Amino acid sequence: MIRTVVMLTFWSVALPIAALLGFPWTFLTRDVSFLYRMAMWGAWTGVRLAGVKIEPVGLEKIDATRTYIFMSNHTSNLDPPILLPLIPRRTSVMAKKELFSYPILGETMRIGDLVPVDRGNRDAGIAAVRAAAAVIRQGINMTIYVEGKRSFDGKLLPFKKGPFYLAMECGVPVIPVTIVGTNEIMPKARFGISSGTVNGRSIDFKVRRLRGISRVVNERTPKIC
Repeated sequence: MIRTVVMLTFWSVALPIAALLGFPWTFLTRDVSFLYRMAMWGAWTGVRLAGVKIEPVGLEKIDATRTYIFMSNHTSNLDPPILLPLIPRRTSVMAKKELFSYPILGETMRIGDLVPVDRGNRDAGIAAVRAAAAVIRQGINMTIYVEGKRSFDGKLLPFKKGPFYLAMECGVPVIPVTIVGTNEIMPKARFGISSGTVNGRSIDFKVRRLRGISRVVNERTPKIC
């Protein structure tokens, strides 16, 4: 519990500072880069202050000049602040559409090219895929938790088909990411953080090879996403 308090205390102090400096600059310049860098630094520092050791594997295989779709598993609230700062250059994500209704936050998310998604609406899901494709065509990475939600016990849930349609539509490389350890350190049903090591493995994977894993995708995806 102490580790969690340390992390949340740091974030509660860092967030107002980032907001006071980053939000005005973002609105004036219409450029989210400064705010994004502060957010990534804060996310990474908070996790490390909580005693979480991170051992990324495969980063040397990533060409930072290229645009990718990162597809990851998702078992803990620690996954985003661990994964996103490791991605070279800026990455976009899909966020709940309700967050975009808040005036300052929503406008900042739009400037940052985040993609609103309504998980309960299939037609809205298709629109989200199209919006994500437009972001990728700008040269911005996209990070997607391919199961669509957190796993309760750490086991893989059925994959959503949308990310694979997105990859084939855009024709950019896909990098599968496996995050190992966050389920033990901070599982879905627990608030406290235990000490431990998180291992993140990534392998460069070309979109054209998606057909080669069609059996795996079909096994992991429902008929309607």
